[in-house]
Amino acid sequence: MTKSEEHFHKIAAAMPDSKVGHMFGALCIKNNHGKSFVMMWKDELVVKLNKTEGDNVLRLKGTKYFEPMEGRPMKEWIQIPAHYSGQWKGLAEKSFKYVATLVEKEKTKTEKVDKLKG
Repeated sequence: MTKSEEHFHKIAAAMPDSKVGHMFGALCIKNNHGKSFVMMWKDELVVKLNKTEGDNVLRLKGTKYFEPMEGRPMKEWIQIPAHYSGQWKGLAEKSFKYVATLVEKEKTKTEKVDKLKG
């Protein structure tokens, strides 16, 4: 296990209401709704962030939008090199909170549709 993977597992163990899973064949952390919010990719951390947080992280040298296939960046997913591993836990926490807001929005939307269906 690489240092980055060890650090990933420490972060995963500290995240509430979450479990380790897989996304694109890579390790990830999913919330209790099954939504991924952190992923390990080639010894780098990938997090899902809102636009403001994502723009801030993209200012760090070497960070970039995550591309599971070259030329196909994933909106809101930022890849962070291992030399920023000291910031990984805080970014994972921000990602956890952001994805939780998306789950709530999705839940509210579903409830409204169900109400309309009567």
